[in-house]
Amino acid sequence: MTKTISELPDALEHRDEIARRLAGKRLAVFLDYDGTLTPIVARPDLAVLSDAMRQVVRDLAGRCTVAIVSGRDREDVQKLVALDQLIYAGDHGFDISGPAGLSIRKDAGADFADLMDDVKGRLHRELDGVEGVLIEPKMSSAAVHYRLVAEADHGRVQAVVEAILADHAELRVTPGKMVYEIQPKLDWDKGRAVLWLLEALELDSPDVVPLYLGDDVTDEDAFRALSGRGLGIYVGESEEPAAERPSAADYIVADTAAAGRFLETLGA
Repeated sequence: MTKTISELPDALEHRDEIARRLAGKRLAVFLDYDGTLTPIVARPDLAVLSDAMRQVVRDLAGRCTVAIVSGRDREDVQKLVALDQLIYAGDHGFDISGPAGLSIRKDAGADFADLMDDVKGRLHRELDGVEGVLIEPKMSSAAVHYRLVAEADHGRVQAVVEAILADHAELRVTPGKMVYEIQPKLDWDKGRAVLWLLEALELDSPDVVPLYLGDDVTDEDAFRALSGRGLGIYVGESEEPAAERPSAADYIVADTAAAGRFLETLGA
């Protein structure tokens, strides 16, 4: 049964239970970046991976398959993490690459390139005058960050996003932590990217337990995709504003530091 975030059990307090679930199995670990490996910050360019967390991920990658699944452009998150042995799925899984020539780029996303360019231009025209707005261009989407925007202007940002959606039925928006993700309506998301990777890497078998760690609404697609076959770990306080939102995750860790400690238990 789906629980709210506030009802999820703490993964670190249930380490023995998780260890029993993983006993005798191979692991495949999928990690969001912002809010999972690094704390949420005012600007995306400030989300720098700590040396300690990079070492935790490096050690884990020496024992099992590790993939970063991020809303960021793939080249951006690959540069930030800077570990060649990992797999990187950027732009919510539209662009995937990894060792040994692993690569997939969803051509359907490219079909919307001109439209997304128009959307990004419109966002700049209508929102550049709002202090604090940051428009993050991506290969197949656009993110409107308003964490630094005065609360009185939040409605203005929302109105512009809603007007764009009203004019383009082929687009959708996924609200996140002080960000609107504008994307084409395509049958592809982080969950489908994880399932594709499991199959492509020949990890889609009963002896493999996939784990996914993420902190936001877009990560719910991955939690749902792995429900019943793997484990989903939500990263964030159970008392935060999203606490009563339903989640398909199985466990929770309080923050990025706790996520690092949990990953250490997997790599031990």
